[in-house]
Amino acid sequence: MGNKTISGFSKLSKEEKINWIAERFSANPTELKEVLTTFWQEDQQLQQVLDGFSENTITNYPMPFGIAPNFVIDGTHYAIPMVIEESSVVAAASSAAKFWLSRGGFRTEVRSTVKLGQVHFSWSGDVKKLQAMFPELEQQLRAETAHLTANMEKRGGGISKIELLDLTDREPNYYQLKVSFETCDSMGANFINSVLETFGTTLKQFVATQDAFHESEKELEVIMAILSNFTPDCIVRAWVECPIDQLQGACKDMSGEEFAEKFRKAIRIAEIDPYRATTHNKGIFNGIDAVILATANDFRAVEACGHTYASKDGQYASLSHCTVENGVFKFWIDLPLAVGTVGGLTKLHPLAKLSLEILGQPSAEQLMSIVAATGLAQNFGAVRSLITTGIQKGHMKMHLKNILNHLEANVKEQQAAERYFEKEVVSFSSVRAFLSSIRSQNGVYVHE
Repeated sequence: MGNKTISGFSKLSKEEKINWIAERFSANPTELKEVLTTFWQEDQQLQQVLDGFSENTITNYPMPFGIAPNFVIDGTHYAIPMVIEESSVVAAASSAAKFWLSRGGFRTEVRSTVKLGQVHFSWSGDVKKLQAMFPELEQQLRAETAHLTANMEKRGGGISKIELLDLTDREPNYYQLKVSFETCDSMGANFINSVLETFGTTLKQFVATQDAFHESEKELEVIMAILSNFTPDCIVRAWVECPIDQLQGACKDMSGEEFAEKFRKAIRIAEIDPYRATTHNKGIFNGIDAVILATANDFRAVEACGHTYASKDGQYASLSHCTVENGVFKFWIDLPLAVGTVGGLTKLHPLAKLSLEILGQPSAEQLMSIVAATGLAQNFGAVRSLITTGIQKGHMKMHLKNILNHLEANVKEQQAAERYFEKEVVSFSSVRAFLSSIRSQNGVYVHE
């Protein structure tokens, strides 16, 4: 198969990259080439845009783009775009949205929008001297980044606070500039990082030129300058609430009061047990990530921040909470969300652009509300299934199509299976047995 190491792979054309991969890492090079080229866009200009999103691209990786209708968020109706491959996620979100449609819908409150960045540095000087000079340093930091912040300030954003942190009790000679930013409708990653890197240069020069420092104190090493994806001051709350008697119908086998109390206990378990909380929060992010992907935001940053926030009290716990008090059921989530609706890929990716259009061209704060409400809806739908029918019934019903495709069922077989499994438990083995049965009746040999 040839040499499996290469120098200069990035300089090859797309076709050359595919040929190199096919010849060395595939048992069937022709089939691999056919599959990869099948997913190329016919529109060459669009394909060029997609290729530019990453490095060494050889094809596109399609994902289902679905819609969850019937959301009412802060009085506005939404059909929410969701990009996800997992069965039942869009269905669960849609079901929860429809349930709360007649009960006031989802309400949200964006509590703050502060984003953070840090300049980490090592310095062995007298910190009291630096603290005394800090007002002068801050003035110089702001002055030397004015060309970077001017446009953001015109939109109402910019640098809101600069702090000097002494962390030498944890690591010798370790200090930090902690910087707070407002980035308006932009995620602002490039803006923040550019400012921080300039801060690093300014800080080093400032210390080196101060007469108050001895020569040994004028050496400062900038370790790194980078935004933080933990944004505990960029918070949105989403909630639903209603009188307990309005929960009648949430489960046909429970009263509204029984449903409310069982639901509350399920949420409480996720608050106290990190094993349950992990799966519980994963379900929340099923909804969140799907909207984040659809709008070309950074789902990895959003997830990392959310899971860190879930550990803010010293133990990993549920992001959602529930109370049943004074005859009222309330279910809510507090979520740190740093998102953008301008810049990045939000306008470059045609489907991200379309998603924002479907959502009514929201501001970043409005998108925070939409994402949080979708995560809460997803959580409500999942927990309702868990405490009533169980998660597998609905999930496997949705997964039936995937199983049938895997077993290469034709159209008539798929239709027969869908009718049969309306009242039967779906599993891979049960679907395979059903197909085997009808195929043997029709004289079709099934290889097990």
